[in-house]
Amino acid sequence: MNKPVLVVMAAGMGSRYGGMKQIDPVGPNGQVIIDYSLYDAHRAGFETVVFVIKKELEETFRAAIGDRVSKVMNVKYAFQQLEELPEGFSIPEGRVKPWGTCHAVLAAKDLIDGPFAVINADDYYGPEAFKVIYDYLSTHEDGTLYDYCMVSYLLKNTVSENGSVSRGVCMANPDGTLHSVTERTRIETYENGIHYTEDGGESWTDLPGETPVSMNLWGFSHSFLEEADRRFAGWLTENLAKNPLKCEYFLPTVVTELINEKKAAVKLLSSHDKWYGVTYREDKPFVVAAIDKMTKDGLYPENLWK
Repeated sequence: MNKPVLVVMAAGMGSRYGGMKQIDPVGPNGQVIIDYSLYDAHRAGFETVVFVIKKELEETFRAAIGDRVSKVMNVKYAFQQLEELPEGFSIPEGRVKPWGTCHAVLAAKDLIDGPFAVINADDYYGPEAFKVIYDYLSTHEDGTLYDYCMVSYLLKNTVSENGSVSRGVCMANPDGTLHSVTERTRIETYENGIHYTEDGGESWTDLPGETPVSMNLWGFSHSFLEEADRRFAGWLTENLAKNPLKCEYFLPTVVTELINEKKAAVKLLSSHDKWYGVTYREDKPFVVAAIDKMTKDGLYPENLWK
């Protein structure tokens, strides 16, 4: 079995943040969030990282992150482009939004030759998450079912006081595998807790703070790429008619289909580390303070790549 590879999704537009949050410094020596994820991934065992970025940001990204990481890891680049569509499809007029997380992973399919983990570039996951997912991917292969995994976090640890967030809300089976994951694209805190809306704020549904959610830390075998690729055209046919400018092909969409078709089992792993992220610019001071404390506590060196 080939060693697990890490795929980093970094092509998002940072629309809620208002800029390129993937390369906005948060550490004591100009480190960005992904530096800490890669440091944790490397010490967990990952040797190769594939960055999925926009082609026009390649130079900026290499200078900000890729070149220094390449001293200790094998770094590859894949490009998520709007025009990368199945035969017979074209970009809807006015569409600028990328096609979503599943499309991002498909952009890297030619660079992945075995099991792989997927993360967001702008989320801090913590050391434990990378260890548990590397260990799982290193010791499991597809059997009768595709054998996947996901590291979940508690919803209350992943919300922002500064506005809404999008999260994959998970339901578990009694055996510890994933039953379903539903993308809720507008989750907010309010005085009585946490709730979400599906209709632009007309109505709201409460969610318990202990709800497990996906932060896009998935572990897949190569079979996932074939399944996601095969299903993309059908997804486009169904969704372009409904929402041509904003529909997104999410990883949980394909995962849920495979679970429902009894083709895949997804082991729910958990991390006790606190998640940190910068959905909004106002979130940044909290992340900077947390990184500073972890550095002072000895979890990270001041210079990660020396």
